[in-house]
Amino acid sequence: MSLIELIAGVADHEKTLTVFNAEEETITTLREQFHDRNLSVFGEHTPSGKPEAFTVLADGDEFVTAAAIDTILDPEIETRADPAAHTAGRKTEPGFEGDAYRPILDHLDETMFTSYDIEQMVAASREIEDRAWRIGKGSIHSGFQRLSILAGQMDIYEQLAEKRDLDVHAYAAPDADVPDHDTDLTIHVERSDEIERTWFVAYDGAGIDVNKCALLAEERESRSFYGFWTYDPSTVDWIIDHLESTYGLIESH
Repeated sequence: MSLIELIAGVADHEKTLTVFNAEEETITTLREQFHDRNLSVFGEHTPSGKPEAFTVLADGDEFVTAAAIDTILDPEIETRADPAAHTAGRKTEPGFEGDAYRPILDHLDETMFTSYDIEQMVAASREIEDRAWRIGKGSIHSGFQRLSILAGQMDIYEQLAEKRDLDVHAYAAPDADVPDHDTDLTIHVERSDEIERTWFVAYDGAGIDVNKCALLAEERESRSFYGFWTYDPSTVDWIIDHLESTYGLIESH
């Protein structure tokens, strides 16, 4: 199975959010809020009309979680649902020394998104990179599609590679020279269709399951991405195992 096939497989598992005992305006708002997710929003009413407005998330017939509507509509939650809001109005200079990045990814395993632009993808990637930097050990694997794109992110990745116990890997197809670097950063130069078509960041959590996370997306239109993020340890492990077994040959270190 390839990275692109994994994306397709996850896309087949659409989640449903059922909104109970809420006004139609609220249901419409939630549909708009999650319009770029692989998530269907439905409205229902209990016979008694109680409890007051709440939501239930399900994956097929399997219950995932329940939450009060006020929690889902909270501005903090809306910011998490929109990675673009994470970078709006703030400098995009590299660095991890400031406050921790605000959470922007739902803690739902394998959450799909559609039509993310570059700004949204960068914001989502930064959360995973920030986690790896703060834990400071383990391994992080990032796909940049092309070497010319990696060149623009070298300041971030050299900073990550300065962590003595963090093993940092970058993957890209050759369209330019390998960027110069003075840190212990491993660059895999790969003539591979899936490397050119996908954007990914996968962190192994230093072997601790609750710290594992990954972002994986396919460029289906010019600079528009379709994919998912996940906190599921087995999915993160599969992505990293696939990368290590398929692209184990190191081109630049």
